[in-house]
Amino acid sequence: MTPRSKIVLAAVLFSTGGAAIKWCGFDAWQLAGLRAGIALFTILALIPEARRGWTWRTALVGLAYGATTLLYVQANKQTTAANAIFLQATNPLFILLLAPWLLGEHATRRDLAQMAAMGVGLALFFLDSAVPSSTAPNPALGNALAATCALTWALTVIGYRWLVARGGSIAPAAASGNLTACAIALVMAYPLSAGRPVDWGVVVFLGVFQLGIPYVFMARAIPRLRALEVGLFLLIEPVLNPIWAWLAHGEVPGIGALTGGALILGATAVRVTLETPPAEATRA
Repeated sequence: MTPRSKIVLAAVLFSTGGAAIKWCGFDAWQLAGLRAGIALFTILALIPEARRGWTWRTALVGLAYGATTLLYVQANKQTTAANAIFLQATNPLFILLLAPWLLGEHATRRDLAQMAAMGVGLALFFLDSAVPSSTAPNPALGNALAATCALTWALTVIGYRWLVARGGSIAPAAASGNLTACAIALVMAYPLSAGRPVDWGVVVFLGVFQLGIPYVFMARAIPRLRALEVGLFLLIEPVLNPIWAWLAHGEVPGIGALTGGALILGATAVRVTLETPPAEATRA
C-alpha cells in the first residue's frame, strides 16, 4: 500500500467524526476526553514505537495535536459538520505560511494558486448567515473554533515532519497529544455523566476507528510525504464528512458554506489531478 493510499484510508475514517460526535449525548468536554483516552490506548496497542521515544519534542508537538482534537469536538458541537470540517480543511493556508520558516519547505506556483482559492472559500464561511439549529446551536462560535483548529492542525502536521526529520516518529507525539487532551477535557467535564449505552458505543467508535486506527496509517505515511502534500490529501475527509452528517441528522449546510467548501475541494481536486502520476492515482 502506497503512502498516499494510507492517507486516503485515514481520511475516510476521519470523515465519520462529525456525524458520530453529534450522535453522542455527552457534552463536548466529556466526549473529547473519553475519545482521546480510548484513542491513546488504541495507538499504544497498535503502534509499538508510540510506547517509546517520548521527549520534549514529542510533548511539544503533542500539545498542538491535543488542542486540535479538543477544538474539533467543540466546533462540531456548535456548528454544522460541514462548516467544522471545511474550515479545518483550510489548514494548508497555515502550512503555506509556516512551513518555509519552520521546515524549509517552500510552496510551488500550484500551491499558491490553490491557497488563493482556499482563502476565498474561507472568507465565504464567515460571510454566510448561518441559522442556529438543534445540531448547530451556535454556528458563529463553532466556525471560529474550527478556524482555530485549522491552525493547530497545520502546526501538528508541520511538527510531525519536524520530528521525522530528526529521526523520530509521529506516534509518540500522537499518544502524548491524546494524553494531554484527555487530561484537560476530563478535568473541564467534571462531574462526569453516566451516559446511555449508545453514548458509550459512539465514544468507543470515535476513539478506536475514527481516531486511533487512522493514526496507524498516518504514522507509516507521513515520513514519506511533504507536509503540504499530507494536508492536501487529507482533504478527502471533507468530501465525505458532510454526507455522513446529512444521512444521519438531515443536516444541510448554508449556501455560503457550500460555495466555500466547493472552492476548497475544487482547488484541491485540480491540484491533485495535475500533480499525481496516473499509475499512482490508480493505486490510491
